[in-house]
Amino acid sequence: MKIVCIGGGPAGLYFGLLMKLQDPKNEIVVVERNRPYDTFGWGVVFSDATMDNLREADPVSAGTIGDAFNRWDDIEIHFKDRSIRSGGHGFIGIGRKKLLNILQARCEDVGVKLVFEEYVEDDQTIARKYDADLVIASDGVNSLTRRKYQQTFRPDIDERRCRFVWLGTKKVFDAFNFIFVQNEHGWFQAHAYRFEDGLSTFIVETPEQTWQAAGIGEMSQEEGIAYCERLFAPYLDGNPLICNATHLRGSAIWIRFPRVICGKWVHWTTQGDGKQVPVVLMGDAAHTAHFSIGSGTKLALEDAIELARSLKTISGSLETQLAHYEAVRSVEVLKIQNAARNSTDWFENVERYASLEPEQFAYSLLTRSQRISHENLRLRDREWLEGYETWLASQAGATSADHAVPPMLTPYRIRDVELKNRIVVSPTAMYSCENGVPGDFHLVHLGSRALGGAALVMVEMTAVSPEARATPGCPGLWNDEQTAAFAHIVKFLHANSSARIGIQLGHAGRRASTQLGWQKMDHPLETGNWPLVSASALPYLPGVSETPRAMTRDDMDRVRDDFVAAARRANAAGFDWLELQAGHGYLLSCFISPITNQRDDEYGGSLENRMAFPLEVLRAVRRVWPEAKPISVRISASDWVEGGIGGDDAVQIGRLLKAAGADMIDCSSGEVTPQQKPIYGRMYQTPFADRVRNEAQVPTIAVGAITEGDQVNGIIASGRADLCAISRPYLADPAWLLRESAKLGYRNVEWPPQYLFAKEQMERAFQRAPS
Repeated sequence: MKIVCIGGGPAGLYFGLLMKLQDPKNEIVVVERNRPYDTFGWGVVFSDATMDNLREADPVSAGTIGDAFNRWDDIEIHFKDRSIRSGGHGFIGIGRKKLLNILQARCEDVGVKLVFEEYVEDDQTIARKYDADLVIASDGVNSLTRRKYQQTFRPDIDERRCRFVWLGTKKVFDAFNFIFVQNEHGWFQAHAYRFEDGLSTFIVETPEQTWQAAGIGEMSQEEGIAYCERLFAPYLDGNPLICNATHLRGSAIWIRFPRVICGKWVHWTTQGDGKQVPVVLMGDAAHTAHFSIGSGTKLALEDAIELARSLKTISGSLETQLAHYEAVRSVEVLKIQNAARNSTDWFENVERYASLEPEQFAYSLLTRSQRISHENLRLRDREWLEGYETWLASQAGATSADHAVPPMLTPYRIRDVELKNRIVVSPTAMYSCENGVPGDFHLVHLGSRALGGAALVMVEMTAVSPEARATPGCPGLWNDEQTAAFAHIVKFLHANSSARIGIQLGHAGRRASTQLGWQKMDHPLETGNWPLVSASALPYLPGVSETPRAMTRDDMDRVRDDFVAAARRANAAGFDWLELQAGHGYLLSCFISPITNQRDDEYGGSLENRMAFPLEVLRAVRRVWPEAKPISVRISASDWVEGGIGGDDAVQIGRLLKAAGADMIDCSSGEVTPQQKPIYGRMYQTPFADRVRNEAQVPTIAVGAITEGDQVNGIIASGRADLCAISRPYLADPAWLLRESAKLGYRNVEWPPQYLFAKEQMERAFQRAPS
């Protein structure tokens, strides 16, 4: 093949090298606009895993790169005049210039033609010049080629909220350092690490608002660097900060990171003679990942490895081979970009976590991308993690002389209710009541989950009136028979377990009068439907659902009083905890969301107006619910639809609910409209709990795709939520917590005495299981 690589960065050089090694007859040209050995970066970071990939692809260059690397295991975090260090992270750093020099020399050794100081404005001209069969567009984040064929590539470019500048210093750091400094303008952070003898990278980053407030945009390049030197002087030991982008003027060295995602990576062109030549994106031209996870160069090199592999091993046409490359790499890149998105968001919102103690702040930073779990930290640095677990347990009032208490097993106290651990059985619809009365099924269902180790077992949404039921099988709490049935269940749980039990009160609103969940969900009953009310006269399923009546003030009075009466009955039944359902498109949720609230009175319009009725209900319930018992409120923190509730709204909703008497916000999302487009994934709703907890300063429950004890440990330990609600895993396994504790090797967990014969057997089974 005849191949032209536009751009002589890591992607273009490495792909050229691999293709020449694959077949010496391949004619490969790498065209670079800069002079030989010019580069404007400082150091780049790899993980040990990346080096393993390089050794497999080309042992010769990998050996040279490995010899030039500086390696370290530790991360040191400086925050609030504290320094916290953990180990086992396995980083290696090398100067960008050194890396390129190694790849350039290796390319020349094997016969790749390197052309410098040639600026490629048109891929077709360069393709014709070298009679190319394949053009690689490895021309960087500002790729002209990507822009030219943007209708094919469909780039999505998002400029992130922080400004950053890539500097260097002769201060040599012996670990990867994250340094946080606050002044009158806001928070600044530095990412600092040694990449060669006598030199370290020193990236300074700060939110745009802080950057503007500090006036850096009006400073000269020298003044801006001097400003950073003063900020970070305690960590530089008198060494200056150095800029090697002297071709830029003023504040142009400060940029915002562009997150690049492309819908396609391959574009086919037709030469004048009819020859079909593909143009393939690679490296930063195809995608970017924020420098805070150190994966930009890794992705570029692994793009090159995969494309070379696809061309060698995939049978069929070139089109088939390129399609395979795009399919494989786009999935792998998306995983990294998802982690990078989490990491980017964390660094853009340091203020969100500024109230955390340094110990928890450090843990939060280390786990920010969700690629590093709690147990992964144990593998990296057991001593550090167990020390942190002990500190965290002491904050919760749990201490032990002989073992560290895992975060999910630490107690939690709110008002006068103490939970033995952080696990909640999420309120999950069972559709198994008659006339709203729970029977033996609910006794067994709720009782078995209490015996299975959860600290708080929640009854599903319980209707405050007959017309408030979502289905005929939903529980209710509007009469004495229902109250007595619930009292029987509560009494059993209290007598036979140390679990607490709570009830979620709600009104289904426009989602009422529907079939059971395992029938045609959200569809009206075939017969016997009852009238619906909602914030506005909008059906849930247009053309299918009945249209609700927009509530009058008299309707609001009646519904509010129904909630109050049900709360009184819940207390009479002995419940320890009460939750209001204000999410998922039910009645209170329909007032909150602008999608479902189209009112033009004092209950519509602004968020404050839309919250008026839900807050009225909360205040009324709080007045009759015992002071010693907590109230939580479940919200949909995102409607997952344009124009609906989003993360910023959720924070404000949390603040308003807290002021009205809510003790905790249960952060779910969606189901407000069938037009929703959720972005699913493990723990996908936890970021909402994180934001509400740490910005609105109100305790939260995380819920949604939390399936493992390791995940719960990470959520609690990082301060992203105070409790975790588990639904589907508990439906499959009533003893979920006991099993997860055994799987993770935690033996000091309470079991019912009747089941103790099984405890050691389960623990031994997990000990013997292959890791």
